[in-house]
Amino acid sequence: MSFDGLFTKAMVQELSLSLKGGRINKVHQPYKNEVILTIRANGVNQKLLFSAHPSYARVQLTNEAYDNPSEPPMFCMLLRKHIEGYILEDVYQVENDRMIIFEIKGRNEIGDVSYKQVIIEIMGRHSNIVLIDKSRNMILDSIKHVSFAVNSHRAILPGQPYIFPPEQNKQNPFLAVEDDLLRRIDFNSGKIDRQIVEQFAGVSPLFAKEVITQSGIANRTTVPKTFIQMIHRIQRGELNPTIMFTGNKEVFYLFPLEHIKGEGRSFSTLSEMLDRFYFGKAERDRVKQQGHDIERLIVNEKEKNTKKIEKLEDTLREAEKSDQLQRYGELLTANLYAAKKGMKEIEVIDYYDETGGTVTISLDPRKTPSENAQKYFSKYQKAKNSVSIVIEQIEKAREEVLYFDNLLQQVLSASPKDIQEIRDELIEGGYIRDRQKRNAKKLTNAKPVLDYYLSSDGTEIIVGKNNKQNDYLTNKLAARDEIWLHTKDIPGSHVVIRSKEPSETTIHEAAKLAAYYSKARSSSSVPVDFTKVRHVKKPSGAKPGFVIYDNQQTVYVTPEEELVLRLKKK
Repeated sequence: MSFDGLFTKAMVQELSLSLKGGRINKVHQPYKNEVILTIRANGVNQKLLFSAHPSYARVQLTNEAYDNPSEPPMFCMLLRKHIEGYILEDVYQVENDRMIIFEIKGRNEIGDVSYKQVIIEIMGRHSNIVLIDKSRNMILDSIKHVSFAVNSHRAILPGQPYIFPPEQNKQNPFLAVEDDLLRRIDFNSGKIDRQIVEQFAGVSPLFAKEVITQSGIANRTTVPKTFIQMIHRIQRGELNPTIMFTGNKEVFYLFPLEHIKGEGRSFSTLSEMLDRFYFGKAERDRVKQQGHDIERLIVNEKEKNTKKIEKLEDTLREAEKSDQLQRYGELLTANLYAAKKGMKEIEVIDYYDETGGTVTISLDPRKTPSENAQKYFSKYQKAKNSVSIVIEQIEKAREEVLYFDNLLQQVLSASPKDIQEIRDELIEGGYIRDRQKRNAKKLTNAKPVLDYYLSSDGTEIIVGKNNKQNDYLTNKLAARDEIWLHTKDIPGSHVVIRSKEPSETTIHEAAKLAAYYSKARSSSSVPVDFTKVRHVKKPSGAKPGFVIYDNQQTVYVTPEEELVLRLKKK
């Protein structure tokens, strides 16, 4: 639990310095559980993010861009009514809990002074954002409604009085002294870190383990001293916001953690660190929710075509035995005199066998010898004619598998707006029905929104993250002599460098973007082809996003998320 009560205190200090006295100019609710306030403070506009996401709940300043819905949700509309244009007077923490209160002052519709509170409760899946009329202590609304049936202690519903969560009867660590730890901790019973968490408010297992690690030999002398030293460090604001990287795991905290073995990266502010830590995480979670049905359809279609290929290849192998059918027909014709109606098989000399052996031919007892011979000739002709058809069907099925493999990669790296474009593409392709019955022409003519980057030397690089964007970028937007890139024989994005003669640095950075937005994102030494746009062609009747190209060169790169963050244009 990185965002504990201690982290909350530090975040409140950061927000107070940046926002106190600022005016709330805009309110947006880009997603179900997240609200963004644009606040003019200290001469600049700053974006304050409230998140009640069950896994990523937090409060921070953000520089990330968020797509807002065409119609704002009801909670967003209510916030606009009650706090837009108001002044943020104060920001403070409740005790040492993960609760932050924003005191807001303004004038209502009739010009009277009005006091509101926005309370953020960071409590995992129970996290909430609550708007309160301070003079009446009445809940105006919340981003999540909670009834007494769910919580017997309090209801979070419009019109209800606001009641704080029940107290846990823990001591505030910022008011503690060494004697408090000696009184509250039983050093003989072990599991000291767990006892620290149970006795002190807002202390997470992460902080408690760090206390034990920095104490060296954990005893009655070292633990209290280390605990108080670390608490005073936070109180004085002596922070070094750090993300620790260990294996595939990332952990953030107020300072580097010695008990987590791995590399660390420091940041100048807590908010900057959270922007980096949550980059893509919450968005991928929203994409997973919004695109779950699409992902399932793509996987099913891919599996269906894979099985189809297997069956067609079995059919092809059978068809390749057609020469044997012709052989049986000819041998049976040569031995009609020896066959009789009613026979189930006949053994004849095989004239095609150089050793002069015999072969047994199965017969239909209901047919005459001549009809049996004709049956073998008919099967031979049918098998011969089917070979070309089966080969064509196998090729089409392979194209479908490649197409859906590419779509699956696009879903995994998509943003919420990208998911809608992929859905539109599947509707146009007839794979899913359009429930909203939108105009097909409108779907086709909608201009895709591409991702833009700037290389280290200032050259613009454009990335298409789905087939609609790829087709638009390569076939319409890019100039013929600009440089086009794509991972070699790996599903991925089209990338274009807006330069006829880019530097080697720009080519490598663009190649890393192409590798990052491909199926090989987690691989190293990924081959990326690049050539001029004039050498990239879309075959007639090809699937969306499919192209062929020549005159290419290949570079090998390893994808870097840090590079993606650094180069992306805000």
